[in-house]
Amino acid sequence: MNKHKINTEVIEKWIVKPFERFINRSSASGIVLFSSALIALVWSNSPFQDIYHHLWEYEFTVGFEGFKIAKSLHHWINDGLMAIFFFVVGLELKREIISGQLSNPRNAILPVAAAFGGMVVPALFYYLINPSEEASNGWGIPMATDIAFALGVLYLLGDRVPTSIKIFLTVLAIADDIGAVLVIALFYTSSIDIVSLGTGIAFMAVLVTANFLGIRNTLFYGIVGIGGLWTAFLMSGIHPTIAAVLAAFTIPAYTEVDESYFSKKINQLIQRFNLAKPNNKSTVTEEQLHIIGHIRRLTYKATTPLQSLEQYMHPLVAFIVMPIFALSNAGISFENSAINELTSPVAMGVIVGLLAGKVVGVVGMVFIFCRLGLARLPTEFNFRDVFGIGFLAAIGFTMSLFVSGLAFKDPMLVQQAKLGILTASVFASFIGFALINRNRSEEPIENPKDMREE
Repeated sequence: MNKHKINTEVIEKWIVKPFERFINRSSASGIVLFSSALIALVWSNSPFQDIYHHLWEYEFTVGFEGFKIAKSLHHWINDGLMAIFFFVVGLELKREIISGQLSNPRNAILPVAAAFGGMVVPALFYYLINPSEEASNGWGIPMATDIAFALGVLYLLGDRVPTSIKIFLTVLAIADDIGAVLVIALFYTSSIDIVSLGTGIAFMAVLVTANFLGIRNTLFYGIVGIGGLWTAFLMSGIHPTIAAVLAAFTIPAYTEVDESYFSKKINQLIQRFNLAKPNNKSTVTEEQLHIIGHIRRLTYKATTPLQSLEQYMHPLVAFIVMPIFALSNAGISFENSAINELTSPVAMGVIVGLLAGKVVGVVGMVFIFCRLGLARLPTEFNFRDVFGIGFLAAIGFTMSLFVSGLAFKDPMLVQQAKLGILTASVFASFIGFALINRNRSEEPIENPKDMREE
């Protein structure tokens, strides 16, 4: 065994494999997101806090003479980079609606109802505390659920948590994402430029037509979606993240060959490859290369562009986009006035909305739907779990921080909202984890028969 091979095996064992295991862990994205937020908090309260704040104010321009877009780095992250996040959210939503949990109304009705309650009640709680002036614009902040954080906390409990609970929280968070997108589109949109909006609609029509005509090239959708739809929405006044969701819904979700044809042909190609005469070298023969090319093209035809894009882009969003967003938005300077800001109406509205409103909304809707016989709790599931899910749904973080930037122009109100978001999200994480962990450690508590699935 040569030295090069030994070094390769060492790198594979001690660096590549551990890294792959970490990336594939369900809680990994939540850990990275939390670490980014922690770095932002430490950095913004260190002797280098001026560097932190000035970094995001750096302005640069994209475009050419006669057509330029000049924004600060912070705006490019929130309007541009987060569009990638919303694009993946759109891909996930379409997949769930077509073939996932949202495709079956019977499975979706209870978590969707819980999500609805978990959006409406927090908004009402916040508005009761902040009924007037600019502070009232923040009612959308406590409506959000951070799906990465919430699922990350849940997956830390491992196999003790039944699959039914994981599915319930996932569907709830996805339905919450739909609500958040609608709220941003309808209520957090500035004055609209009709010409730019019309241009955006035209590009959207091009994407829909391409899907109808059977165009599966993702590069085409990327060029038209980003260069056309996203740019037009950015100029129109409608938040460009909405364009990302709309573009995602135009990505084809069909294959060119069915499963039986793929299985038959792939087996034939594998047999041909096994029969092909090797050259006993590090390279493959021309015949083998030709067969591999056939396998690659066949595999491409047997997968949907929707699922392929989602699979490829999810790590990008989870480990790059969202951590950068957290790093740029979670920095709060805890000065002497921090306590006063934490007890301000905006901060208290966010805290009460998330910690109380979310739980009341989620648990209340589940109880009402079950009691009226409109739905039943999944098996291996009881009302203690519902309370735990209610608190995990109260982890607003990423989405709440995003909405706070849209809701307020006053930096002081944004600061107060961030304090409320971080405080509520931390408490919600620990309480939700503790409730479900304790419940899973005890004997299961049976619910009334009419409230459980048979």
